[in-house]
Amino acid sequence: MSVAGKLRRAPTRIATGAFILNSGLQKLGGDDETAKGVHGMASGAYPVLGNIQPKAFLRTLGVGETALGGALLLPIFPARLVGAGLIGFSGALLGAWWRTPGMHDGLRPTQQGTAIAKDSWMLGSGTGLIIDDLISGASE
Repeated sequence: MSVAGKLRRAPTRIATGAFILNSGLQKLGGDDETAKGVHGMASGAYPVLGNIQPKAFLRTLGVGETALGGALLLPIFPARLVGAGLIGFSGALLGAWWRTPGMHDGLRPTQQGTAIAKDSWMLGSGTGLIIDDLISGASE
């Protein structure tokens, strides 16, 4: 991988990595009330998650976010790998947004849904990392 490629990807990786790492660390320190709220929304969108205890769910989500955020910040992880992680993570969030009543009016987010719908930027960032990796890999 060229220095130019690493520099080109750095803003995306730093911005998304720092944001996700911070979110994960906050979830790791979350209290019971936070766990119940996050779990309630997630299990409402994905009923299979209802079988998991709220605190365990919040901890697992926090560990996953911390790992993804850290991987984005460390350039030793390939762009296509962290890009795929971003696509998966943002896809799950956008799926929850789409499945939760009152979060959208057609394709437009409602006031309540804007907080999650804005995470579509992570989908774009992940896609961009993968495309850039594929294009630069073909030319190098």
